[in-house]
Amino acid sequence: MSTDKAEVTRQTYDQVILPVYAPAQFVPVRGKGSRVWDQQGKEYIDFSGGIAVTALGHCHPALVAALHQQGETLWHTSNVFTNEPTLRLAQKLINATFAERVFFANSGAEANEAAFKLARYYAGKRHSPYKTKIISFYNAFHGRTLFTVSVGGQAKYADGFGPKPADIVHVPFNDLDAVKAVMDDHTCAVVLEPVQGEGGITPATPAFMRGVRELCDRHQALLVFDEVQCGMGRTGKLFTYMHYGVTPDILTTAKALGGGFPISAMLTTNEIASAMSVGVHGTTYGGNPLACAVAEAALDVINTPEVLDGVALRNAQFVAELEKINEQYGIFAQIRGLGLLLGAELKPEWHGRAREFLAAGAEQGVMVLVAGPDVIRFVPSLVIDPQEIEQGMALFAKAVAQVVGAR
Repeated sequence: MSTDKAEVTRQTYDQVILPVYAPAQFVPVRGKGSRVWDQQGKEYIDFSGGIAVTALGHCHPALVAALHQQGETLWHTSNVFTNEPTLRLAQKLINATFAERVFFANSGAEANEAAFKLARYYAGKRHSPYKTKIISFYNAFHGRTLFTVSVGGQAKYADGFGPKPADIVHVPFNDLDAVKAVMDDHTCAVVLEPVQGEGGITPATPAFMRGVRELCDRHQALLVFDEVQCGMGRTGKLFTYMHYGVTPDILTTAKALGGGFPISAMLTTNEIASAMSVGVHGTTYGGNPLACAVAEAALDVINTPEVLDGVALRNAQFVAELEKINEQYGIFAQIRGLGLLLGAELKPEWHGRAREFLAAGAEQGVMVLVAGPDVIRFVPSLVIDPQEIEQGMALFAKAVAQVVGAR
């Protein structure tokens, strides 16, 4: 089969890629800011952000410059050696958060895998080898490794792969009594997303977050926050835990950390990190100079008042536009989320049809996502121009009219 660029089409995908995705029918070839163009030159406004990854839009000049400069300097060393971009990025993350130690990897799943392993290892070293229980929540999503998909609370992602890691318990999200009922001195960690992403864009309540923190303290368990999707400015603060005044023991971040370049990080304290030793965990690519240079540039831009304060303004514009659409078509039961992590839940009569709105949006020239079968998800660039929000929502209104009209 020829691989000439002009002959690679959406049909090529069905012939060469493992059939685990169902991508849109168009093939993006170029992006700039919050706009994308496909092979035919059609323009789209991007409200999908690469699933909350391109937090500064496509080809942000600061990230392009960092990649170009580092690409001509040093690409890879492995963790047999360290490098300057890794050390600078780690120090900046520590300066900006509760953390005192950082572990770099390449994806959210890898960061969460490291977090869950660390929680169990720490509990075994400092408390008891029987302190292994992990409490997680229904509808959670933590990655696709066998461990992380088992901690995640969605059977559709975890079933069919053979025996799962043991001693993982799931309870309803935002239900503190349910956590109390299963919490005991064998619990090593409670793992949660401050805003559940794939599970439907559901924020934790402040009382729930405080209560879980207290339970963890009482039972000498670690509190692990998965901020892979909701972190890095997405909710209007650098990390979502900062909205709640509740500090985790371990935090994971990825997606927007590299602004589109694969990188993730696990953040923790000196005390918890001290349980680890050389060779206990590792990664070949994690902390490579290219990724860390780009992530440092992304962090420098995102962690500014201009960007973080602008999230709330853009949130208000999105919510107002969605409410306007709902007034006309009456399809949303609820619009929820924090900052620019937004979900529009469909009314019961529209349940199971979220992907129809995604497909219609693509036809109209706007890229959106779903969060389960009943929720339309919006995770645009944090610096998207307000005029582009207006234009994109006008296109989305046409998509809604298209779906409603075809019913």
